[in-house]
Amino acid sequence: MSSRSTSLRRRAASPLSLVLASLFVATGCKAPPLDTAQGVPLSLARHRAVTISELSYRITLNIPAERTAPIQGETLIRLQWHDPHYQSLVVDFKDPATRVHAVTVNDSAAAWTPANDHIVIPARELTDGYNEVAITYTAGDDALNRNPDFLYTLFVPDRAHYSLPLFDQPNLKAPVEWVLTAPESWKVVANAPVAERTVDGTVQHVSFKPTRPLPTYLFAFVAGNFMEDSAKVDGREMHMYHRETDTAKVARNRDAIFRLEGEALTWLESYTGIEYPFQKFDFVLIPSFQYGGMEHPGQILYQQSSLMLDKAPTENQILGRASVIAHETSHMWFGDLVTMNWFNDVWMKEVFANFMADKIVRPSFPDVNHDLRFLMADFPAAYAVDRTQGANPIRQPLENLDEAGSLYGNIIYEKAPIVMRQLEARVGEDTFRQGLREYLKGHEYGNATWTDLIDILDRLSPEDLKAWSHVWVEEAGRPTIRVTRDGSDVVIAQEDPAGKGRVWPQTLHVRLGYPGRDTLVTVELGADPVRLAGVATPDLRWVLPNGSGLEYGDFVLDPRSLAYLSTHVHELTPALVRGATWVTLWDQVLDQRLAPATFLDEDLTALPKEDNEQNLGRMLAYLSTTYWRLLPAEVRTARAASIESVVWAGVASSRPTTARSSFFSTYRRIVLSREGTERLRRLWSGGEKIRGLPLSESDRTAMAEQLALREVKGWKTILDEQEARITNPDRKARFRFVRPSLDADPAVRRAFFESLKDPANRRREPWVLEGLSNLHHPLRAASSVQFIQPALEMIEEIQRTGDVFFPGRWLDATLGGHNGTEAADIVRTFLAAHPDLPPRLRGKVLQSADMLWRSARIVHGWK
Repeated sequence: MSSRSTSLRRRAASPLSLVLASLFVATGCKAPPLDTAQGVPLSLARHRAVTISELSYRITLNIPAERTAPIQGETLIRLQWHDPHYQSLVVDFKDPATRVHAVTVNDSAAAWTPANDHIVIPARELTDGYNEVAITYTAGDDALNRNPDFLYTLFVPDRAHYSLPLFDQPNLKAPVEWVLTAPESWKVVANAPVAERTVDGTVQHVSFKPTRPLPTYLFAFVAGNFMEDSAKVDGREMHMYHRETDTAKVARNRDAIFRLEGEALTWLESYTGIEYPFQKFDFVLIPSFQYGGMEHPGQILYQQSSLMLDKAPTENQILGRASVIAHETSHMWFGDLVTMNWFNDVWMKEVFANFMADKIVRPSFPDVNHDLRFLMADFPAAYAVDRTQGANPIRQPLENLDEAGSLYGNIIYEKAPIVMRQLEARVGEDTFRQGLREYLKGHEYGNATWTDLIDILDRLSPEDLKAWSHVWVEEAGRPTIRVTRDGSDVVIAQEDPAGKGRVWPQTLHVRLGYPGRDTLVTVELGADPVRLAGVATPDLRWVLPNGSGLEYGDFVLDPRSLAYLSTHVHELTPALVRGATWVTLWDQVLDQRLAPATFLDEDLTALPKEDNEQNLGRMLAYLSTTYWRLLPAEVRTARAASIESVVWAGVASSRPTTARSSFFSTYRRIVLSREGTERLRRLWSGGEKIRGLPLSESDRTAMAEQLALREVKGWKTILDEQEARITNPDRKARFRFVRPSLDADPAVRRAFFESLKDPANRRREPWVLEGLSNLHHPLRAASSVQFIQPALEMIEEIQRTGDVFFPGRWLDATLGGHNGTEAADIVRTFLAAHPDLPPRLRGKVLQSADMLWRSARIVHGWK
């Protein structure tokens, strides 16, 4: 039904369209047929981008209270259509043959045909110029995340058409007007402000104002039983919706959340010179949300537990909350106001969100070493992919949007901000900011590419940015940067580990350590080695080529430096140098240049002395990984009590609560000794308390799960009691879901895994991943190795049915508890037997298998 004031009859074909039709018939000319393959092919998207304009949507949905009842909808598409080839109009919609009820064009019934996940409307049904296409249908549940009493949309990257008929490509931005009917008691939130709300008995009808132009992956609404809170921050009204039933927790976190949102908005308006570009600013906290957040304009979604922190959070959790808020808020400008033209540039929105978030949180936490935080937040995660055989470039080609989810990962989230920081350093902060302002202003409410930005910065800077961009952005991997001593000189050279002769231009701040002092030398490293003449005096103890913590590569230390640093990290100053050294030494361990036991010994020596919580968090993470993955089982058992003693000393110390929480989180994960396990039981039951460190429901749930994994006496009773303690319905539902994965009975665990073969049982992806991690816990690796092959066989289906991070996380959870040769062989055999596995998915397998293969080599000598 049209919203226009006069009745719309079907329009007669325009003279131009009649001429075109006659011409094509008379001459027999044929344009290449449109590609209506599954997904959204690039060729189809390009065709629509030049034939469709002045696009808008009105989407009407009737949402029932019952989760399994179908949602009926109507989408009205208004558009200008000019196709010189007179080809069909293709609307994207999954399973159209069974879900579309009717299609009308300009108020008259139209012929159409289904083609894969497309509705194909012949050109003869359209007029050259303005058209209105109305489609009635049953909405698909795939991307609606329906729960018993709430639902939320999550359409990124190409999942909008899984639920709704539309043109699902980022460069056809359009206003959307939501009209939603839902149970009267539910909260209903969408991208734009409410225009009108009426109540009819037990249901409500809510009409929203048209949005600013948006890509379809940002179309969003939430409906369900939520609590609402609001605040006015710097004159801006904000609304927060959540499902947290612990009122004390809400009160404890509320002000910080609103404050951080306000600070992020103010900072971004100042930096970009552009006021907040959308009509309202609300956010919704979702229990067990798939991501940390999602940047829908007008209603950002967040993982509830990331913002609603427990009484004794770690420093990383506090900073993580600030960062995710700043990240998603940055997207309002980077990704939402200016959107990538195609998803091959999806990394651009993510890199700027992370890059800006790092800048935004600095003023809010003046006591934090933010360069060290940048190092710890980005470098280890980027290296975890870039050191593997499955490493991928930051920018990747993309022929079909159905593969866009495979582009996501550590490279675009963690490596790209490192590269962007290098770019800012090359052109200068002021030039970089000026270029970004031109980029945003020139493309506001539109689309742009990486090349558009580089062209602006190239014009503003004397640097050859296109050559720099090619190796850092378009190529996979990292340079190997090797340090050698040649007489009294130190020589630093880079190599291409792939043997392709690539050169990564980079500024290095080389730190030279002498007794009682160190010196920083800045060099430009290119194709030729750099020689530091005369610095290798007899008292030179160590050379650290990444001396500022911002250099990127696989840094191979000379033998004397490696020997000294691997036993003296705890003596280095300042904290940033210690952090850079830990990250570098970890590479030496994984490349078998440093024994895990030596690394672990220095970690244990340094932990009691480390006063920086960023370093502390990284050291505890390395300790846990070394403990479970890089030590033979008998060595781990023999050393358990002494390692637990060091970590417990940190828990019981007089350190800040944030640091003690970090120690305790590690303690409950590594406990193996009889004494440690009994202490964990007493802490769970309340028979023992930790002075000054309150334990939350989440802490006690985690302890109960760890006790069950260790199959302590009475483990089932412990789980029963913990389930009874949980009052929040969302958290109780999560516990019940994962509980079979904790069971001591292998048959129960097998039944849990078998249940995951049904996509309906994988809807709550964070729960699935927790369950998989429990199945594959190192203590149960021998019994869970049987699940690796079937989990790998499912990976293509996991990619088709899951959200963007799910395939990689499914693989990580499956392989993350193993270091045995049988597990390593299974993955290698699977890859050999599946040569046709899609390349990016093969890359995901290689990335996840890398630590398994390395640990199997280190522990068992696997070849």
